[in-house]
Amino acid sequence: MDSQELKDQAPIVEETKVEAPVEETAAAEVVEEAPIAEETPAAEVVEETPVEEAVEEVAEAETAAPVEEPVKVVYETKADVISRVKEIAHSDEVPQKAEIDNLKTAFYKFHIAEREAQYKDYLEKGGDPDKYEVTPSEDEEVFKAEMGLIREKRAVAFQEQEKEKQENLEKKLEIIEKIKAMATSPEEANKSYKQFKELQQQWKEIKNVPADKANVLWRNYQLYVEQFYDLLKLNNEAREYDFKKNLELKTKLCEAAERLADEPDAVSAFHQLQKLHQEFREIGPVAKDLREGIWERFKAASTVVNKRHQAHFDELKSLEEDNLQKKTALCEKVEEIAKAEVKNSSEWEKFTKEIMDIQAEWKTIGFAPQKMNVKIFERFRAACDEFFTKKAEFFKGIKEVFAANAEKKRALIAKANELKESTEWKKTSDKFIQLQKEWKEIGMTQKKVGDALWAEFLGACNYFFEKRNSSTSNQFKEERENLSKKKQVITQLKELLEKGSEEAEAMLSKLSEEFNSIGHVPFKEKDKIYTEYRETVDALRKKLNISFNKKNVEDFKNHLKKMVKDGEDTLLSERSRLMRQYESMKQEIQTYENNLGFLNASSKKGNSLIDEVSKKIDKLKDDVKAVYDKIKAIDDERNKPEEKAEETTAEE
Repeated sequence: MDSQELKDQAPIVEETKVEAPVEETAAAEVVEEAPIAEETPAAEVVEETPVEEAVEEVAEAETAAPVEEPVKVVYETKADVISRVKEIAHSDEVPQKAEIDNLKTAFYKFHIAEREAQYKDYLEKGGDPDKYEVTPSEDEEVFKAEMGLIREKRAVAFQEQEKEKQENLEKKLEIIEKIKAMATSPEEANKSYKQFKELQQQWKEIKNVPADKANVLWRNYQLYVEQFYDLLKLNNEAREYDFKKNLELKTKLCEAAERLADEPDAVSAFHQLQKLHQEFREIGPVAKDLREGIWERFKAASTVVNKRHQAHFDELKSLEEDNLQKKTALCEKVEEIAKAEVKNSSEWEKFTKEIMDIQAEWKTIGFAPQKMNVKIFERFRAACDEFFTKKAEFFKGIKEVFAANAEKKRALIAKANELKESTEWKKTSDKFIQLQKEWKEIGMTQKKVGDALWAEFLGACNYFFEKRNSSTSNQFKEERENLSKKKQVITQLKELLEKGSEEAEAMLSKLSEEFNSIGHVPFKEKDKIYTEYRETVDALRKKLNISFNKKNVEDFKNHLKKMVKDGEDTLLSERSRLMRQYESMKQEIQTYENNLGFLNASSKKGNSLIDEVSKKIDKLKDDVKAVYDKIKAIDDERNKPEEKAEETTAEE
């Protein structure tokens, strides 16, 4: 693994942006009272007035109002970030979430840059990439500890705010009860007017209440205020003057709201509208016949601003959600690669290139939603780190495995050299066969070393067998008889190949055992007779395997109908299992083909090891085709247009 590969392990650094928090709106801070009458006696509410309808629209328009967007601070060094975090943690200041996110992003940007610089310096000084270890950072521990204090402080502040809102709710409920009592006593209405105005002023001074209570609270307040005005026995001049003054004020607010339609900044226009709604709410009622008209005008202007504001955040949210989906897909790709079983260096190089391509694609994607932006990046970085850590461990361990396998093969070569001069033909032949089996069970070594070891081992084996064959000329007659017997077995195999039989598999096994039990044939004939036997057996096995696989696929297609009834999840589960089997078998074929190429480099034609590997490869390819046909059968079944047909029927 070169230095560039290790460098690629470092995750991508991206800044966390500060956005207008659509979902973190403190509704009660913008809309203190949204009017929905609840638990009001029927006798007290004769009909729903235009004012009541209007206030309900205000509540709907203002529920999702965002807080103002803070200014993002750019820090020059890691020390500046830590200094600011300590300042917040050990003061009475309660920071906004956006600032905390900005501090976290800035810190880890500097932190990762330092780590990459340390690693680069380590390589430039001649360090071994396989032995590099990341040094724990004291700054990171300090940063995490201070951030923990800040989280605790924010939690306490939140609890205090909630407590204050609950107290404000109780105060406003008391005011409503007092106004309700006034509104139900016509004889005392004129006498209570001064006290009523004082209660109105108190109501204005009380600020935030719990958001889930704001609607009911404002509706009931507005209801009893209007009832009080309707019962108030002021003289006509004072009453009309009050209504006229309120109408003038509300008309100016309508004009101001209408001008906001030309405000270029939709967010700024929305914030200004909230202030206008607050003022509109605090102004007293107008004449009853004008209430609906003035509210409809104000509501129409508000609707224009609200729609622009909502469209702005819908577009922003949609774009960020799309980015989140793209980044999630990239995380899943890297995680899948990181969990893959990689068996050789060529696969590691292939996967490394895929990871680097994915990292490049990640950099082209914009921000995800603020709540998920840091989390999705940490997930991506963890998956990349996992892959490159496994890669480093693999290349470190594979050298040790290769060295151990080479030592085992040298030990077998030593035994072969000790045996090659023996004249105990039968006993020594069995030992050589056993040595060959042990050789095949030993794993791979480095190619250059492995080729040399194999040539030495094969030379010792061939030396013995050639010497044995040349010294057994007196056995020529027996070998000719054995040759005749083997030809008879081949003849039976060819007949079985042409005619076929239900018991063909058993017959093949029996004839193969008979062929292998027959003794030696003349040396000049052994390759030819074995090749003829091997080709016949391979053809027969292929025919049997194809027939078996064909029947197996047909049985699977019949069984597939039952799985379709069990539902889509059953089909997907079976397809996933078959895909794993398909990839495993392809990997096994590749391993055998690699071994076959290795054997061909030094072995003679007709070598039994090569024939055995070739036979396994052919059978595996037929089996892979059968598994592929099953997967295709599932895909064809899933792509049938049954759902569309059902939908058409339902509409008709």
